[in-house]
Amino acid sequence: MTRRIVLLVTSPRLPAGLLTAAAWDVLRTRPVLAGERSALTAALDATGVEVTVVDGPPAQALLDAAAEYGTVVWLAGPAGDESLARQVGLRLAREPGLAELELMYGSWDPPGARLLDAVEVMDRLASPGGDPWKRAQTHRSLAHFLLEECYEAYDAISADDTEALREELGDVLLQVLLHARLAENLPDDERWSVDDVAGALVEKLVRRNPHVFADGEAGSLADIEASWERIKQAEKARDSVLDGIALSQPALALAAKILDRAGRVGLAVPPPLADSQVDPEARLGASLLATVAAARSAGLDPEAALRRAALAYATAVRAAEREPVVDPAAEGRPVADSAAEHAVGERTD
Repeated sequence: MTRRIVLLVTSPRLPAGLLTAAAWDVLRTRPVLAGERSALTAALDATGVEVTVVDGPPAQALLDAAAEYGTVVWLAGPAGDESLARQVGLRLAREPGLAELELMYGSWDPPGARLLDAVEVMDRLASPGGDPWKRAQTHRSLAHFLLEECYEAYDAISADDTEALREELGDVLLQVLLHARLAENLPDDERWSVDDVAGALVEKLVRRNPHVFADGEAGSLADIEASWERIKQAEKARDSVLDGIALSQPALALAAKILDRAGRVGLAVPPPLADSQVDPEARLGASLLATVAAARSAGLDPEAALRRAALAYATAVRAAEREPVVDPAAEGRPVADSAAEHAVGERTD
């Protein structure tokens, strides 16, 4: 008689009892052991599968059951019971022919399963007995953190650092989960949860991509973008082409977005002339807006262009800080090792 120990591993993120046909076949025909009662053992009990909870050392219990019944099933815990598998494997390696150890997956984590873990962890942190700081936050108090995390993700993209991007997107996701968890504490008529966020997103993606989820034609990328805009306009019923623009974004990006929206519908509204402005700030603003309009006409991103120039200037400043500072009155002898040290000396004198 072939002796076999089946280590059955299941996903803790799926409903208990949602198993493969192969798993159900072995569970219904062989003795089943487990280290403790769980949702899975309850689901098996409900279907008539008897589960024996082992009180003593599980490795020996499995070997004894295999010797008596030929094949025995062990319900692995959420962590997979690697320690137990190692113990049994070493014993079988020392005593060939004692039994065979088989790993069987009764269910697998679906893609995105760790998101359920993230939701669960955030719920614990923001619930009574969790993290007092998170429980004290509001949507408004967290607003600047959301912007900062998005900018850090943008920096990772600009640096082509995919490893950093993975981490920064996790920080962005943290903000989404925390906002959604805090919304569960709102009054009944205002309350929503992360499921409402995800559900609305799914509906929007399906609705705005009929070329994938319905019988719409894909066409070119331009056709797809135009279809997206038509569907969005029908959903929002906006009064102006400018409705929906994020007014809190950086001024250069805001100006470019407004010009782009106006250009889409063929509105030829010339920006104000700098010379016609009396107020100095208005004159500067009009000049900058004209520069943004010129950049758009040339197919350039003014926000990216200014960022590039600013970062290049920052590099030049850092280089200048490392240069020795020379005092003409001291006959050309350096008075500090660098401009940075000279500046520090000025502040601390």
